[in-house]
Amino acid sequence: MPKFVIERDLPGIHALNERDKKAAALNSYRAAKEIGPEIHWIHSYISKDKSHCVYVADNIDLVRKHADHADAPITNIFEIDYVLEITSSEGA
Repeated sequence: MPKFVIERDLPGIHALNERDKKAAALNSYRAAKEIGPEIHWIHSYISKDKSHCVYVADNIDLVRKHADHADAPITNIFEIDYVLEITSSEGA
């Protein structure tokens, strides 16, 4: 299944309290469940005024549909071609 990184501009997101962060996570989870097994939210990174979210989905249109269901507009979306990590260098 293809993997995507979604960037969202969300001013003030870093200042949310723990309860609001959990509510946002639940909202994303529920939106994905409504769409079906063709999309999975993996996790999100929160920085000053942005979030970067990782999803696996059958296609980019499902990622956009999820954003609509979750009322979470996308600023940029990128399909991941390759994951470079420490295990990529093993055996080199």
